[in-house]
Amino acid sequence: MRALTWQGREHVSVETVPDPRIVEPNDAIVRVTSTAICGSDLHLYSVLGAFLDSGDVLGHEAMGVVEEVGPEAGDLRVGDRVVVPFGIACGHCWMCRHGLQSQCETTQVTAEDSGAALFGYTKLYGQVPGGQAEYLRVPQAQYGPVVVPDDGEPDERYLYLSDVLPTAWQAVEYAQVPDGGSVVVLGLGPIGQMAARVAAHRGAGLVIGVDLVPTRLAMAAKHGATVLNSQREDILGAVRDLTGGRGADAVIDAVGMEAHGSPLAEAMQKAAGLLPDAVGRPLMKKAGTDRLAALYSAIELVRRGGVISLSGVYGGVRDPLPMLRLFDKQVTIRQGQANVRRWTDDLLRLVADPADPLGVLDLETHRWPLERAPEAYAMFQRKEDGCVKVVLDPAA
Repeated sequence: MRALTWQGREHVSVETVPDPRIVEPNDAIVRVTSTAICGSDLHLYSVLGAFLDSGDVLGHEAMGVVEEVGPEAGDLRVGDRVVVPFGIACGHCWMCRHGLQSQCETTQVTAEDSGAALFGYTKLYGQVPGGQAEYLRVPQAQYGPVVVPDDGEPDERYLYLSDVLPTAWQAVEYAQVPDGGSVVVLGLGPIGQMAARVAAHRGAGLVIGVDLVPTRLAMAAKHGATVLNSQREDILGAVRDLTGGRGADAVIDAVGMEAHGSPLAEAMQKAAGLLPDAVGRPLMKKAGTDRLAALYSAIELVRRGGVISLSGVYGGVRDPLPMLRLFDKQVTIRQGQANVRRWTDDLLRLVADPADPLGVLDLETHRWPLERAPEAYAMFQRKEDGCVKVVLDPAA
């Protein structure tokens, strides 16, 4: 089959690789009909190469049609149209039963002291081949895949159940925005766009979106957010003006480790990514640092007693945090990998609604053949051509 493979820092290519096959009795094989590029994929593209091997298949947002099932794949049937959550969870362990599927005890990567295995996401998370491919082997198929209607609707109506929507929903849930309250969303990539829409849908009175890319700001404004350009405006002053001088009830950081700012941290990230794996891996795991501009902004923008919700990925272990400021402001921080299957049942009803209350059909800006994936990665990283969300079509 054809699949997108990692070959080196900022070097990916579509190659012919072996077809996946049933390995465990609860596996399934899915023929991928749509697969998307996530902002987290750009971390692999640029920063986390020390934890990848040449030829690793990337991608963790995929959907398609079930082609084969193992004997213990539960109620899943050949021909089912499914979305595949990016986290691999069993559904029956203590963590899964308590809504913490991202910490699944069955698939935890204990050798790396990491949480549940993820599709297409480095040795740290199991080195499971990803979904930017023609076919995908799905472990724990008795629980993971979400069967969606085979109703003639485009894949984009359901595809974002794999990651974007559950991540955005959890970000808003964790933000605890009071009814009619205010929330700032930092970063208006796919997660930030959906977090802003979800917050408004769930009753926020004021949703403020912050970014520096005009097309992203325009998309968020179209869906009702008050937008601020971080390159042109005094964001702290503007947010305080909009919130009676108090600051926002909640701030969602949808940016994460690769925020603009901190040239030193940026240089350290890039240097670690260029080192040989034997040196780069320990450095990232024991001394890694992030660019924390977005997190520092969140700490200033949130009101005293407010909540910061982190959905942007951070990977550093030696990040300096302003603990005095956090303590003085009595700020609550909630964070973590999305517990996808905790939210998908509720979200499926929303995305299947013909009224499209979350605007899922208005997120994709580019749908390209899988063969153009390397070009798409470069475009997405550089934020060119109005790119917000790229969906790849393996059959095109």
